[in-house]
Amino acid sequence: MSWLSVSFEVAADDVEAVSDALLEAGAASVEVVDAGAGSAAEHPVFADPGNGAPRPWRRSLVSALVAAGADATALVATACARAGFAPPPHRVRPVAERDWLRASREQFKPIRVSPRLWIVPSWHEPPDPGAVNVLLDPGLAFGTGDHPTTRLCLRWLERRTHGGESVLDYGCGSGILAIAAMKLGAGRAQGVDIDRQALLAARRNAMHNRVRVSFHRAAGAVRQPAQIVVANILAHPLIVLAPLLARLTARGGRLALAGLLAGQAGDVRAAYAPWFDFDAPEQDQGWTLLSAARNAD
Repeated sequence: MSWLSVSFEVAADDVEAVSDALLEAGAASVEVVDAGAGSAAEHPVFADPGNGAPRPWRRSLVSALVAAGADATALVATACARAGFAPPPHRVRPVAERDWLRASREQFKPIRVSPRLWIVPSWHEPPDPGAVNVLLDPGLAFGTGDHPTTRLCLRWLERRTHGGESVLDYGCGSGILAIAAMKLGAGRAQGVDIDRQALLAARRNAMHNRVRVSFHRAAGAVRQPAQIVVANILAHPLIVLAPLLARLTARGGRLALAGLLAGQAGDVRAAYAPWFDFDAPEQDQGWTLLSAARNAD
């Protein structure tokens, strides 16, 4: 099927209403991005659930995907009228036919995390067959190895996994951290996530890598504290989870917390201070990893 993309700029207050109106008027999908992306006017937004709504972009570029035979100009006029403002200037362009599966896969390339650790999409040949290669098909789950927080956790795991340890990946997403731990020599690994799609992807990835990892939807399924616990989530959930993750970390065990911007690290560290002694923080492109040892009290 052939498609058209129709795009226009709107103010922050109009984004939600016009997006809903475009879908009601017949658009197949709607994408919203920063109108200033790639320029000096770009405005980064980071969402952290439970920590207040992020400040929206000052101007947003709204793009709707419509069938090639549709009247894109009429659709924009109808949607803007429903949203309560006059239609702004818009651009209509054809969307070329593509092999979307191949295009999606082309986004993911093998990633060298360290001299001996690679993350390799399951449809690629490993660039270094002698390395520790984690085969990954992320599906709908977070964790492809290309985000700074994931790389921070993988490098930390590589340094902390010496052989035989028990590992817990809390908020496991694609399962990348638990699977990497097993391939690095851990004795057993478990993952927890509330997203059913993530758990399906994680189990599939464990099978690709021929490692045994148990993945659970609830922390209650974790029967014993782990010697190594890693949680790559976001600042507010990590603060809320502090008592639980302290209980799930064995005495003398190690904990890594990631998904934090530099300015959030202090509050997260304070939440865990009753149970943990912290190392110096590690950073990658503005993101921070906190690591700590579980104390004996």
